[in-house]
Amino acid sequence: MSAADTHEQVVGGHPLNPPPASHRPALKGAGRTGLRNRRRRPLPYLLIAPALLVMVAVLGYPLVDTLVLSFQDERRNNLWLGVAPPWVGFDQYTSVLGDGEFWGVVLRTLVFVVVCVVGTMGAGLLIALLMTQVSTWVRITMSVVMIAVWAMPLLVASSVFKFMFDSNYGLVDQLLTRLPGVDYTGHNWFLNPTTGMGIIALLVIWGAIPFIAISLHAALTQIPKELEEAARIDGAKGFGIFRYVTFPVIKPVFVMTSTLSVIWDVGVLGQILLMRNGTPEQDYQTLGLYAYTQAFTVNSFSRGAAISIITVLLLSGVAVYYLRQLLKIGEVE
Repeated sequence: MSAADTHEQVVGGHPLNPPPASHRPALKGAGRTGLRNRRRRPLPYLLIAPALLVMVAVLGYPLVDTLVLSFQDERRNNLWLGVAPPWVGFDQYTSVLGDGEFWGVVLRTLVFVVVCVVGTMGAGLLIALLMTQVSTWVRITMSVVMIAVWAMPLLVASSVFKFMFDSNYGLVDQLLTRLPGVDYTGHNWFLNPTTGMGIIALLVIWGAIPFIAISLHAALTQIPKELEEAARIDGAKGFGIFRYVTFPVIKPVFVMTSTLSVIWDVGVLGQILLMRNGTPEQDYQTLGLYAYTQAFTVNSFSRGAAISIITVLLLSGVAVYYLRQLLKIGEVE
């Protein structure tokens, strides 16, 4: 082969007529090497490292510290005198799990969470469906109002609800008293824990609806119109279209938001404290509030830590289910 032939076949280090792909093992190996190099590039890990460090500092350290505290018996004198608390093993856990009051709180929390989640998801879904049927400017107005509700501070929202259900000048009592044969003058809704917890549940639902409604409305906008039209041609109507076409499409978002609602509602604390003026009675105790009361009112910090760890374990199943839904959505995408 002459030098001229070589020059014709190789220009700038690249062959003009490369061999077929089946005859290029070196290039195939180079592709694997490039993939390995891309995987080993440190830039993505460097970018995500600050977020991981913040998560470990904000979430990991308190969780480990709480776990260690739950195996001790730390009281106020340990804090004031700087004396290390004694190790008591599983005594805090056996004490908590053997206390009937704790299981009463668990049952009350379960009922409260079910009411809040069902109310939030039901109202949020209805509002989301309504937003798909109204004109654009009405939909924009509804979105702005819900964002304003979502942004309202908890202290302001609690004050509004306290005004509405106040026993002396409450708006609800005055409106009910106007009904024929009804006298709610001076009625105190919080004397009965059932109605009191119901009002607190209304406050929780009212504050959570905007996020749920906007999320479900975003999911509803992704449904192809052709599916609903095909269902109508096949004879489906109203609820049938929603059951067999609409809901299966928005189900992943519905499950994810309802799972988040469960996690948030188990941890409700501020609404109960504000509505009961900072000193909630025993009948208003939920798991989050019960752990807070045991730690900072009874000054049994280790017992409060043990209740917190038990709550985390109870919520672990919900968290695992939430992560599975995230992974399923990732696989579909």
